[in-house]
Amino acid sequence: MRGLNEHETAAILVARAQPMLQQVEQWSAVNSGTRNLGGLAEVADMLRTAFDTLPGKVALIEGDTAESVGSDGSVAVLDHGRHLHLSVRPEAPVQLLLTGHMDTVYPIDHPFQALTMRDDGTLNGPGVADMKGGLAVMLAALVAVETSPLADQIGYDVVINSDEETGSFSSSALIRRMAQGKIAALTYEPALPDGTLAGARGGTGNFSIVVTGRSAHAGRNPEDGRNAIVAAADLAVRLHAARGDGLAVNPARIEGGGPNNVVPDHAVLRINFRPADPAAIARAQALLDTTIAAVSAQHDVTIALHGSFNRPPKPIDPGAAKLFDLVKTCGADLGLDIGWRATGGVCDGNTIAACGVPVVDTMGARGGAIHSPDEYLIVDSLPERAALSALTLLRIAEKGQL
Repeated sequence: MRGLNEHETAAILVARAQPMLQQVEQWSAVNSGTRNLGGLAEVADMLRTAFDTLPGKVALIEGDTAESVGSDGSVAVLDHGRHLHLSVRPEAPVQLLLTGHMDTVYPIDHPFQALTMRDDGTLNGPGVADMKGGLAVMLAALVAVETSPLADQIGYDVVINSDEETGSFSSSALIRRMAQGKIAALTYEPALPDGTLAGARGGTGNFSIVVTGRSAHAGRNPEDGRNAIVAAADLAVRLHAARGDGLAVNPARIEGGGPNNVVPDHAVLRINFRPADPAAIARAQALLDTTIAAVSAQHDVTIALHGSFNRPPKPIDPGAAKLFDLVKTCGADLGLDIGWRATGGVCDGNTIAACGVPVVDTMGARGGAIHSPDEYLIVDSLPERAALSALTLLRIAEKGQL
């Protein structure tokens, strides 16, 4: 602990005074499920107005195209919402990246749409923790930084994407571009209820494997058919059997088939891999290649692989360790005990770390039960975490490095 100086104390007071709860309630009242383009457009406009109070220029920009494999094996281009980008002082000596997402996992027809303030000081609602609360914390911290005499020393890019919950396929390239030249990054996924941060993360890969066989009468001439469901099931069993050694394998769904008296000529296997390190990604890719070749030959079917390892593992390397230590020190000066632990989840922090930029990706509000109708935000954590972010940013600006 070193204690707070005068300008840090003043900035922290500004951060804590921002109308974060009001913003969370306003932003969370609009459904912004990843596929709800109308709701995303409305939330994006609200965020653009809110972040326009900062210097620099706010823009809503189109992302890259992304593909989706249907249950019939057809490949379609998905539409996405626009992504918010703000650039402030790109000429400043210290350059940082701050990221978040405006989309949620709750589609427009999901029954969980209302906000409820609970007697225990939590707000229950869709996306309140993941991550409308985080966006409010980010904005409050940046408003506070702009009141500091150190503001001119720090420049930053803000990226708030619209597709994080489905893999950031439309926005990953934008995030990678914005990560270039940055000395550190903060991402505003929610911290755990007790304030614990996510440390090292594994990676993820999602694949749709389309199997094409040959139909035939199930009773008269089944030997003339090539059963795509059986081949897909064989794929699932073989791939699942290779789990372990830092690689989790989850065959999640097989789609296809038809009437009981027809040998099915089509199936789609959806499967997720969770590699712990780059070596596990290499093993998984080799596993896919050899298993697909073997199943194709044994069942006399055609197999097409769609997907990728879109989020690489995120270790705590020396640069990340310095950033975590800085956040911990800032927390101690604010009376917070900051800790972290490894997690199997993934987020845009994985993408940033793969660019060689140290990142702490759970700088958002404290909350829990995310991705469920019990999702909640601990309201008192809004000013707490805004102060933590503001102090972290100012300390980086002061040092000029981690």
